[in-house]
Amino acid sequence: MKAAVVEEWGRPPVYTDHPEPRASGGAVVATVEASPLTNLTRGVALGKHYASKGFELPVIPGVDGVVRLPDGARVYTNVLGAKGLFAERAAVRPDGAVPVPDDVDSVTAAALPNPGVSAWVSLDHAAAVSPGDHVLIVGATGVTGAMATQLAKSVFGAGRVVVAGRNTDRLAWLRSVGADEAIPLDELGERVGALHRERPFDAVLDYVWGPPAETALAALAARGISRYHPTRFVQVGSMAGETITLPAAILRSCGITMRGVGFGSVPPVVMARAHTEGLSRMFAMVAAGELQLLTKAVALSDIERVWSAAEPSGVRIVVTP
Repeated sequence: MKAAVVEEWGRPPVYTDHPEPRASGGAVVATVEASPLTNLTRGVALGKHYASKGFELPVIPGVDGVVRLPDGARVYTNVLGAKGLFAERAAVRPDGAVPVPDDVDSVTAAALPNPGVSAWVSLDHAAAVSPGDHVLIVGATGVTGAMATQLAKSVFGAGRVVVAGRNTDRLAWLRSVGADEAIPLDELGERVGALHRERPFDAVLDYVWGPPAETALAALAARGISRYHPTRFVQVGSMAGETITLPAAILRSCGITMRGVGFGSVPPVVMARAHTEGLSRMFAMVAAGELQLLTKAVALSDIERVWSAAEPSGVRIVVTP
């Protein structure tokens, strides 16, 4: 069969022939229909992610996607192993797979879970967003931030959602799908500070880290020590930098609590619920036109061209064999 194969750590995959997968230990051989090209997929395949420790070369990328089981059922599944879904066929475990509704196409169904489940867990578990909450999403113009923007109100009942990002066109679009106010990143400190003084933020989802997170934290702390308000700051992504400088006074002078969302920081039962109840609901929302996700399908044979290319803002690339 044809597959995208990583033959050397640190180098992109090549489109080539690879032996057929073999079913064992409760797995079955399924036909792959679509698998998203995510940062997680890239990191695991290049050996840069902790989830790929212990993998032996060669590696086939593709940690999740939509497959057709031998009985004809179309399901979404995870394959966090050395032989992923960037191939014509793959060995998958049917248990734990989520059925894909007939009215959701495979490309959209493959693209939705990575940002959708992350956003769901961030809002539901880490940020504990409740009806009426004031929510700030920094880095909302990306795929996952945009998903969180839409879910914050429609599912979790946030009273006000403020988004921040670099892409002004995407910020304008976010106003049409749930955001009440949009802030360009170069205005982040001033605008967040003013809004926080007017009505304190209950939760912050940060998808960028680096200097924008420093600016947001400083603005949240500037409200004043005599006006306590608990603000749950959730760190999810680090597109603007892996580290920040955090003055101790920020945590001592305000009600900010901080936590992260990623492998190892979320209880398995919470992640399982998001992959079943949450994902099923999001599939239904997509089918009803209540949840928007932009995708671009590319052929598996083009993997060498698209692997290192920049993803269009807010668009999820999906590989189709």
